This record gives sequence, structure tokens and C-alpha cells, in this order.
Amino acid sequence: MDVRQLTYFLAVVETMNFGRAAEQLYIAQPSLSQAIGTLERELGVPLFHRVGRGIVLSDAGAQLIEPARQVVRDLEAARAAARSVHELQRGRVELIAMPSPGVEPLSTLIRDFTAAHPAMTVTADAAFTPEEVVHAVKAGRSELGLLGAASPPHTGGLRVLPIEDQPLVLLSPPEDDAPQAREDPGSVDDPATPAVAREALAGARLIVSRRGSLMRGLVDDVLASGVDAQVVVEVEHRTSILPLVLAGVGHAVLPSSWAPLAQRSGARVRRIEPAVLLRIALVFRTGTLTPAAQAFVRCAERHVSDQETAAGPVALNDRPGL
Repeated sequence: MDVRQLTYFLAVVETMNFGRAAEQLYIAQPSLSQAIGTLERELGVPLFHRVGRGIVLSDAGAQLIEPARQVVRDLEAARAAARSVHELQRGRVELIAMPSPGVEPLSTLIRDFTAAHPAMTVTADAAFTPEEVVHAVKAGRSELGLLGAASPPHTGGLRVLPIEDQPLVLLSPPEDDAPQAREDPGSVDDPATPAVAREALAGARLIVSRRGSLMRGLVDDVLASGVDAQVVVEVEHRTSILPLVLAGVGHAVLPSSWAPLAQRSGARVRRIEPAVLLRIALVFRTGTLTPAAQAFVRCAERHVSDQETAAGPVALNDRPGL
């Protein structure tokens, strides 16, 4: 068994089609089939079952995916380190992010990272829950994961870098009557930003995401408390929420990462009191990372340091304990 065979195996897993995998690898299909057959004979087990004209993974094949990915990634890390000792000449950062952290701080992190390493490529997969992010990183599908949770997620031994806390805010349509604000307008990060109490949502038409998110949890708590608000839309994709708000369908609770885009688009933003925080963190394996992933982590660490410097001294017991 060698790395070439594992690379071929992973290409077939990704496409679940020998023809498409061969095209992706720029080799002839018979050569790919022969390589997989040799690997199966060496292991003594089938990796795929041929069903009609298609294929499905065997149990042994499913078990091989994670170690194969790690072997290929470790070899790429060694090659990349040999190619570039002092600076990254080429490479790829593989990460997975939830929707709100995928707006911010991911946009800022990618901006800073690509500015420092213009020859690098960043690929960002999507996940909807912290558990999905953790599983993807542990399984080797992504090296880095950006997640948001109300409390420290169970990371199963992954390293965790707290990035920032995002308070939940209420987004309201430009032309609709928003719940009564308590204060004068200001920025979202400023205490003078208009604020609404949860009970002020009475009578509001609300747009929500699926159950399980922190934002949906706040709405459910408000409704359970007896506040007479109405859920008018429930969407699977959180990226649909802001367009629906701007279209005047209703109000929505989202993390403050959405606020700058919402304000530029014409939506109104209110702080929600008492505050609820979405804690953003970067998670990654405790073992060796590729040079590209290491550079991205350093970029994230600088971002955290810059944020803390801008905010002034922070007491140790005020730092989120992810």
C-alpha cells in the first residue's frame, strides 16, 4: 500500500464513480481500476461493492477514509515544508465554518491571510451545528473548523482557539415598524445602539432558522414566556434570512456578525436585552498541521491579539472559557 493508491481511493470516494475519478486524477480508468484492485488484494478486503453500474463503499472502505486522508495530508505537509521553509509559496487551507462565523470573523481572517500569503488558496465547507464542525475536523475532512456556540462545545480533544463573542441582535425591515427601541441610534458594538427587551417582540412577525441554533433557542424562549409573537417563516439556510428581512417579511434574530451587512443593505439593527452571546472559536487537531493551516492559525491568533489590544485590558475571568 502506498500514498498513490490512497490518493486514488479517496478520489473514488469523493466522486463515487471510477470514470469521474480517473478524469479528476488525469489517468486512464483501467489504470485506476487496477490500482484499486491491487489495494484491495493487499488489504484482503473489498473497498467498494459493485452494484449494477454504480458502486457503494464497503464497511472496510468506510473505515479507511479517515486514516487515508491523514496519510495524504501528512505527506503533503512534509512536501510543503520541504518546498518552503521561510514562506508559503503554494498550498491550500481546508476549513469548515458555520453560517454566522462564516460571515465574520471568517471574512476578515481570509482577507488577512490571503494578503499575507497571496499564492495560497482557502476552501471553506459549510456546516450548520458545532457538532458537524467538530466531526469534520476529527474525521480529517477539514483541518480547521470555525464554530459558534452558547457554551463550550464537546471537542473530543481538539485544540480550541477562542476568537470573539457575538451578541445576538434583532434585524428589522427598512420600512416596517420595529419593536420599540430604548435608546438613541449608535453602532452595534456601542452601548448606545438601540436596544429592545425580549418582551418588546410582542406582535412581531419573526423569521427563524431550524431548531437547534442559539438564535432559534432565543425565539423559542420568548414564545414560551408568553410573548405573543408569530413565526411566519422557518428556513433551512440561514443565508436566506437577511433577504427576507429586507423584503419586509418580518424580523429576525441573528448574531452581530450580520449587522454591518444588514445596515449597509438598509435593515435596522437593535441589541437584544438581556444580552445572549454566540462564542466563536477555531478548532483543529492537536497533531501536526500542514504549513498552510499553521499559517492560518497564526493569522487567527493575531486577529485575537489585535481585538484584545483594541478593547483594552481584559480580566482573566472575563475571557470565554472554550
